[in-house]
Amino acid sequence: MTANVPLNELGEFLKQRRSELSPRTVGLPETDRPRRVEGLRREEVAQLASISTDYYTRLEQGRMQASAPVLDILARVLHLDDDERGYLFQLAGKTSTRTRRRGRQKVQPQLQRVLDDLTATPAIVQGRRGDILAWNALAAALVT
Repeated sequence: MTANVPLNELGEFLKQRRSELSPRTVGLPETDRPRRVEGLRREEVAQLASISTDYYTRLEQGRMQASAPVLDILARVLHLDDDERGYLFQLAGKTSTRTRRRGRQKVQPQLQRVLDDLTATPAIVQGRRGDILAWNALAAALVT
């Protein structure tokens, strides 16, 4: 029974981080439909991490252990900083082989306002690795 304690802590940590993100912050379009959960849904995290929803659900429920590559991907998807990433690996009982990375890229509020004001042109802001950091409503309609 005590063997599941770290996995349950890992699951709680994943849930907490998931609840702090919105679809917009991870590049997903927001819909007008009401959300049953605060933040991202499990399905959305699984989709962004390219893993099955069932696999991610089992991780959150403490029913399975994640490999280091999956933890790496989840750290990126959940926008974890270096300390949070280290804590994630610690909870999972894994050692991180990755060196310190650059800080997480964010779109400045001023740039987001400019994007939101562009009503006649689709616009996307990409990060240094080509990931989408922000987009306006027309870009969301065009891409999705």
